[in-house]
This record gives sequence, structure tokens and C-alpha cells, in this order.
Amino acid sequence: MAANLLVSFDMTLERNKDIATRFIQEVFVKQDENAADELASPDFTPHSWGPVSPGVETLKQAQRRVSAGLSDARMDIEDVIAEGDRVVVRLTSHGKHAGEFMGMPASGKEYAISEIHIFRIEDGKVAEHWRDADMLGLMQQIGAMPAPATTGSR
Repeated sequence: MAANLLVSFDMTLERNKDIATRFIQEVFVKQDENAADELASPDFTPHSWGPVSPGVETLKQAQRRVSAGLSDARMDIEDVIAEGDRVVVRLTSHGKHAGEFMGMPASGKEYAISEIHIFRIEDGKVAEHWRDADMLGLMQQIGAMPAPATTGSR
């Protein structure tokens, strides 16, 4: 009996990891609104975008904002760790600043930054999402902020 519980638990963790990685590739990278409907719960709650209303429409609005400013998106997944209903994904995000983004006109510059995403999975869908990203690095790479001054070697 205990072995069956472990197998069931492992299958749930693997299913949750699959949902999170599909969410990254289909919702964030491909900007597929149908995937947002499929993979996000109706009361999806983002915790990293400031005070916003929960719901899939909020996610779709964020997709549109990001895709208007950033193109050639690619997210290279480095690690996927799951425990209980949480999945943590560490990745490197690549793209190009091709349109207005966060009030800044397009620079045409490419970027690569590290990100960590945490997903809470409920009933086979993403119910909550947290993201921590190297936004300072992004701003420096697209020219919105100066890069740190470098000093000569001794």
C-alpha cells in the first residue's frame, strides 16, 4: 500500500512539473492565449506584477504587454524542482527589445537574464505564480540604464 502511495505522489509531482514547463513554453514563450485558458485556473493569481485582479484575462493582458515589447523569446530551463503543490523553475530568458516595454522605446538590443518561477498547481492547473528575474540586468542590456563602470586591472 505504501509503495502505491509513493508511486502516486511521484506521478503527481511529475505531472505538476510538466504543467509548469508547458506553461513556460506555451504561455510565456509562445504567448498562446489558448494555452493560458488550458493551463491557468480561472482564478489564476500572479504575485509578481503588482496589485492586479486574479483571473486568466489578467494573464492574457500581461502576455500582450510583453509580446508588444519583447520578441524572439526563448527560455532555457536549467532546473525544475517540485514538492507538494509547488514547482520551482530556474531558467535563462533570452529575447530582443523590439517594441515599447515598461515605457521605454525599442532599442533593438538582445538580452539574456536569469529568472526563477514558482508555480502552485491545483487541480491540474496553475493557480498562483511568482517570478523573480534579473530586471537590473535586463534594463542594462537593453540600454535603459547604464551598465556598471568597469575599472582597469591592477
